Amino acid sequence: MKLPIYLYGHPVLRKESKDITPDYPDLKTLVADMWETMYYSEGVGLAAPQIGKNDRIVVIDASPVSEHFPECEGKKFTLINPVVEVLDGETVTRDEGCLSLPDLSEAVPRVEHIRLKWVDENFEPHEEEISGFLARIVQHECDHLEAKLYIDHISPIRRQLIRSKLNNIISGKKRVDYPVRYAPKKK
Repeated sequence: MKLPIYLYGHPVLRKESKDITPDYPDLKTLVADMWETMYYSEGVGLAAPQIGKNDRIVVIDASPVSEHFPECEGKKFTLINPVVEVLDGETVTRDEGCLSLPDLSEAVPRVEHIRLKWVDENFEPHEEEISGFLARIVQHECDHLEAKLYIDHISPIRRQLIRSKLNNIISGKKRVDYPVRYAPKKK
C-alpha cells in the first residue's frame, strides 16, 4: 500500500526514533509498504519517520543512481535499528534532496566512509563498511531516525535563502505527485 509521506514542518520528522524488537506488529507488511511508497515516490531511500512512524526502520535501493555512482549497483537494504559510525576520510560536498522536502536540493558536506551495523527484517545482524555516494544515502536516511534533515547540515545563510520554499511546504502550498501529509495547521 502506498503510504503518505510526511513533509517538512510535520512534528514527526523532529522526534527521535526508537529501536524495534522482533515482536513489532506487522513488520513485514510495513516494510513492504515502505518499499512500495519509496518506489512510487521515485526515491532511493525512505525512513519510517517519513511515513509518520518514529521507529528505527529504513529501506534503501541505491540502484537508480548506479550509472553515476557504481558503488550503488545492486545495493538494496532493509535497515532495522541501524547504527552508523563515521570513519576517517575527507569531507565531500554533494547535492542532496529528500521526499519530505520536495523540489529542493542543497549541497551537503559529509564524510563518505562509514561502518554500518543493522539487523534485517528477519533480525539477522549485518555489518559493512560503505564508501562513496552509498554512504551518503545511508547517512541521509539514518539522520531521519535521529530527528535530523539534510538542511540541518547546511549553513544558516543557505537556510535563510530557502526559507520561503520551506514555508511553502509547511503551509501546504507545495504540491507533489505522491500522497503526502502536511504539517498540522497552527491554531
